[in-house]
Amino acid sequence: MIQAAGLQASDLGFFVAVASAGTLSAAARDLGISTAAVSKRLSSLESRLGLPLLVRTTRRISATPEGEVLLERARAILGDIDDLRQLLGRAKDKPGGLLRVNATLGFGRMHVAPVISEYSRRYPDVEVQLQLSADPPPLDEDAFDVCVRFGAPPDARFVATFLAPNRRLLCAAPRYLRERGTPQSPADLRRHNCIGIRQGSDAYGVWRLRPVRRPRGARPASSGEAQAQAIRVRGNLTTNDGEIAVRWALDGHGIVMRAEWDIQRYLASGRLVPVLAQYATPEADIYAVYHQRLRMASRVRSFVDFLVERFKPLRPPA
Repeated sequence: MIQAAGLQASDLGFFVAVASAGTLSAAARDLGISTAAVSKRLSSLESRLGLPLLVRTTRRISATPEGEVLLERARAILGDIDDLRQLLGRAKDKPGGLLRVNATLGFGRMHVAPVISEYSRRYPDVEVQLQLSADPPPLDEDAFDVCVRFGAPPDARFVATFLAPNRRLLCAAPRYLRERGTPQSPADLRRHNCIGIRQGSDAYGVWRLRPVRRPRGARPASSGEAQAQAIRVRGNLTTNDGEIAVRWALDGHGIVMRAEWDIQRYLASGRLVPVLAQYATPEADIYAVYHQRLRMASRVRSFVDFLVERFKPLRPPA
């Protein structure tokens, strides 16, 4: 048994169940005991610790600051116990326990959430918590088991499994290009309305482009021209949500830089058309990232394998 400050693993499981239920009566239903029994055991736990853990009202319960700390650590400890059981040979073929997943807003909503829905049907014993973030949290905070990220982490403590390429394209609605003209070089972007997206640590208002192929009849590029160009762009619309930025582009407000996975359907239908297709942006491929110590956790391995399989359609043909 794990014991710390008078706590046992069963106490941690009880507290997580109660705090997650929202009300004492709901916790009682989940645990199969009476509401009075839940209240008595919770009071006993608080008495042993000498700290209030939950604020009770007639409608709901909420964690105190001390309760939030215990809840976060209890979930992590229970996950470690589940990992240990599986490392010792128990439940090898049946992943279970808590799986904490983080992803960016747009990609998480469009691609990760549907995969989790399928994964949950196959592995119902895994409790999946998905959090979407405009700015992904630092990996070393240990707040998540698997993070779906753009770009591999530089830290060797983390495993990065490739999921799909992340080619970003410039595009605009045909109406905008008819009214304002089509840029022929990166420098032309300075005269256009460019829709800004403030996300992560990317330098806001700067688009980096490098030539990948020359237009027919163009002279060969010099070594200097072949290097990436940093173009400072301007526009009257800015957001931290890529989906909104694409909507503004569809409405004809300007040129947007967005990942191919997000705009492919609009390019195929002609509602958006490529701009400066002979130039490429810096790559930031999509990876499933997790800590080295979770390599043997079956809930993590099974989920990452599931992501790899489901994201195959996003990869270009070999």
